[in-house]
Order: sequence, then structure tokens, then C-alpha cells
Amino acid sequence: MIPADLSRCVVRAVRCAVEDGELPAEGVVPQRVVVERTRPGGVGDYATPVAFQIAKSAGRPPRDVADVLARRLRAEAGIEQVEVTGAGFLNFVLPAPCAASLVREAIVWDIVIRDVRGGAAFLTAADHRAAAGLGLRERVVGESVLRIVRAVHGAHVPSGVPAASGARARTDACTDVRAGAVDREGDTMPVAPVAPVAPVAPLAPRDADVLARYGPDAAAWAMLTTPARETPVFSDALLVQGESSEFFRVRYAHARSHALTRNAALLGFAAEPGDVDAPELLRALADHSLVLEAAAHHRAPERLARHLVELADALLDFQHRVLPQGDEKPSAAHRARLALAEAAGTVLAGGLALLGIDAPTRL
Repeated sequence: MIPADLSRCVVRAVRCAVEDGELPAEGVVPQRVVVERTRPGGVGDYATPVAFQIAKSAGRPPRDVADVLARRLRAEAGIEQVEVTGAGFLNFVLPAPCAASLVREAIVWDIVIRDVRGGAAFLTAADHRAAAGLGLRERVVGESVLRIVRAVHGAHVPSGVPAASGARARTDACTDVRAGAVDREGDTMPVAPVAPVAPVAPLAPRDADVLARYGPDAAAWAMLTTPARETPVFSDALLVQGESSEFFRVRYAHARSHALTRNAALLGFAAEPGDVDAPELLRALADHSLVLEAAAHHRAPERLARHLVELADALLDFQHRVLPQGDEKPSAAHRARLALAEAAGTVLAGGLALLGIDAPTRL
């Protein structure tokens, strides 16, 4: 099980508990459940407050609802531990992520987001008309939110689908995203209209020329990494081509993944998924789907931007282990590391596309 599957698992547990009478029939079964990384000092790897949401309609204390769901979720394959904490928070421990599965997941996400790579995919003519007349930052934030929400709603396919057919299924879902989305159990669900992002703090009067001063990509990064309610701050740090700039590190890490592929080809080998010992990079890749869902749920593109920085830093730390050193010959370990680095680069490119930012292959 990958972390993104937890949401579907919890939804299924709620549905079955209602059908079996363990939870009142009046209880609302959510279409999606937001599962996020446990905060520092918390219990387990991931957590969700879904019991509080259900308790309101079920007329039961959140702790009782959480206990019912925990009993069911402990029987799910792929979940090592479930614990209820506080007034009703569900906490999960999952097995260590599998590198090969994450590589396949990255390929699927690439197909989902491929048409976004100009910054305008999934945006209808009506979306653009609605954006007309808005301020620059309102347009940048609003269009990014639309891309994220519609990519997430079009990304659910039945679990267990092989990578290639899963990619096709997700692509089909993207084509039909305005009519409905498909969850991992194969059910169809309506896609609610995307709520406007409001309020969005406008640019300060002194920043009226940010596009000319910093370029559209750097300016968009500054606007999107700041929560919508706060006024973004622009500085010459956006133009720094060095490790002190998060914007540079994200795009540089993507470019480095391409450089690794080019250099591996010169050495006569290509990527092949396999086991890799890279806990930080594996964790960042495993969290990508969850971050996208949380960013869509909260209408918060800054969550995606923060995650891209984490993923980029993990890849930049890992890159030195990918290629053979000295007289070392390419091995299965090198091929597996290359596959993981390419997957990270793919996810970085897709994330930048959802933010409407270019991802150059050379820097």
C-alpha cells in the first residue's frame, strides 16, 4: 500500500461500517478523506481527523467513531499499525515504501499531468473568463488551484491496475474530469465545482512590475509559496542561482535528474526499477500523492511548493550515489538508483507544471 491508498481505505471502512450497522445510517460517508503526514511529536507516520467529520452527522462521539474505524483498518493488508489518539484522531504506520512501486506511480502521474505542462491544461474557456479582471496574484493562485484540483480528481483508478493500463485509465479520467472522477474502487463520483480561492491578498503597489523584474516563473514561485491570505515578498534572492534559493534548488534538482540520465547513457546503462536504500527520497516520493490531495482539499498550492523543495533537497543529496565512481562498473544497484532519480525528476516536473512554472532540463 502506498500512502495515497490510505484515503480510499478509510472511505471503504466508513462505508462498510455504515452498511454493517456499526455506524448510524444517518452518518455521511465522505467521498474522500484527507490523510497527511503526522506532525512532529505525533504518533505514527500518517493521520486523519475523519472521525470528527463523521461524528457530526452520526450523532456519536468522535472517539467512538474512530474506534470503530480502527478495528476495521487494522485488518487491512498493508497497514502495520492503527492507533486512536486524543479525542478521535486516527494514526497509521505503513511499511517502508517500495522503490519500484514509487517509480511506477511517478510514471502514472506524469501521464496525468502531461497536458498541464504549458501551464493551462484542465482550464476551460469559462475558467479563463472567470479569471478575467482579477489581479495578477489572484489569477496565478486561482489557476494553480484549478490545475491541482482537477489533476487530483482525474487521478483515481481501480487499485491493483498495472502501471501501463493505470496510466491509460488516469488519462481517460482526465479527459472526462468535468463529467466525473473515478476512485480506486472503480466507482464514479461527481466532481464539485472548484470553489474560488478567496481571499487572496493582492500584490503590494511597489510590486506592480514583478513580471518584468523577476520573470514569470520566479514571480509565480514567490506568489504561490506564500499562503493566499498573506502578501508575498519579492527579493533579489529569487534570481540567485545557488543553493540558498529554494526556487533554484527545485528546478536544478529536476535538471540534475536529466543530467544523470544523459551521463548514464554515456556509460552504457539505463534505468531499471529495483530496491534502493534512500529513505529520505523514498519518503518524499511516497508523500507526493497525499500532498497533492491536501493541496487540492485546502486550495493551498503552497503545500505543493513546500513539498517540491523537500523532494528536491532529497534528490540533490541522493544524486551522488547514482552513477558508478572511478573504475566501478554499472550494476543493478546503479540502474535502480537511476530509476528512482528519474522518478523524482518526473514528479518535480509535474509539480512545477501544476504551479504553472517551467521545468528546464538544463540549468
